[in-house]
Amino acid sequence: MPNELWDPKIESMQPDKLKALQLDRLQKLVRRAYEKNAYYKKRFDEAHLKPALIKTLEDLKKLPFLTKQDLRAYYPFGLLCTPLDEIIEVHASSGTTGKPVVGPYTKHDVDLWGEVMARSLYANGLRKNDILQNSYGYGLFTGAHGFEKGAQKIGAMVITISSGNTERQIDVMKDFGATALACTPSYSLHIAEVAEERGLDPAHDFRLRLGAFGAESWSDEMRRTIEKRWGIVAHEHYGLTELIGPGVVSECSEKKLHINADHFLPEIIDPDTGETLEEGEQGELVYTTLTKEAFPAIRFRTRDLASITEDVCACGRTHPIQSRIKGRSDDMMKVKGVIVFPSQIEAALLQVPGVSDNYHIVKTKQKDSYTLSIEVEPSEDRFKEGHLDDFEKRAENEIYRILNLHVPVQALSPKTIPRSTGKAKRVIER
Repeated sequence: MPNELWDPKIESMQPDKLKALQLDRLQKLVRRAYEKNAYYKKRFDEAHLKPALIKTLEDLKKLPFLTKQDLRAYYPFGLLCTPLDEIIEVHASSGTTGKPVVGPYTKHDVDLWGEVMARSLYANGLRKNDILQNSYGYGLFTGAHGFEKGAQKIGAMVITISSGNTERQIDVMKDFGATALACTPSYSLHIAEVAEERGLDPAHDFRLRLGAFGAESWSDEMRRTIEKRWGIVAHEHYGLTELIGPGVVSECSEKKLHINADHFLPEIIDPDTGETLEEGEQGELVYTTLTKEAFPAIRFRTRDLASITEDVCACGRTHPIQSRIKGRSDDMMKVKGVIVFPSQIEAALLQVPGVSDNYHIVKTKQKDSYTLSIEVEPSEDRFKEGHLDDFEKRAENEIYRILNLHVPVQALSPKTIPRSTGKAKRVIER
């Protein structure tokens, strides 16, 4: 329905017209990258590939992949396709596994970011009369800035509170009458936990109606927990610093993840062979930024596992639909021959009555292999009941039901596991 779309002309564009637009933008992108950047020119020449050879969208697969290792090798500005003095904003990843990935932006890129974020938040249901509490961490991280730009473009009020200081988060949320919350899913549950400790009911003592969550993987079970606890509709956002930040993919009212495919061209590949997979098959997401100026990412391997379909959506949007992320290929664990993703363990744990939202998946290295165990906090009430061996057995049975794998579970005292104001660290190694 046109009145529910931020940009009806683009978001409801017929697939053949969208593909024509993508091809036109791809050809211009490849030509500009070849002419403006020594790295891309070298890679294309090594592949005996000139920009003129990109004649169809199918020719995309001829282009070499871009990896996070490439970005770190050319840190910080080696992949710029514009002069440095045209850069007006810079963001970066945390760099916890090496040099950070740097995201530079021209004025055009900043305007583009605001536009795709406005489109994404509008699809969630955010409107001009909303008050968005932006509880993503400000700083080099892209999250908070992207949500701020998009909400302000819609005309909503943005509370630029950042993450942390959870007691103040609660006061501000209540006093300012926030109607929408943007943060990581795990932090939203921590805010709810602290509010309950203060005798507040998150579902009834606040004005929240909408949640915009991203930056970490979360299960359908966690979504239901968040929605019930806060009394809101929780929507997912997907994006990467390497692409633009949040704004690549977002949910509509039908909870379908629409790709902003006029700006971000998606592929699914076999993570082992690099071969392109068919529509609906699960594999590794690869994205090409069609319209970014400063740093265009061509065939960037995200390591995220998902699928893409071109199903018709009841919301009226015609852009491709991405599945929820099953996990990351580098988060995948093989235990006794069984492939395990953290999201599967979370889904199992949240089926257990009396479980809290706080847990650790413990990987213990033994020679050349790993064993898994789980540390989880029961809720305060369940902990007081005692008989925690029954609680642990129920959790182990739920994990076995999903994974067909026996994983020992240990119940910890409430408040044992450290809380996070950003991305929760779920997997730890010992």
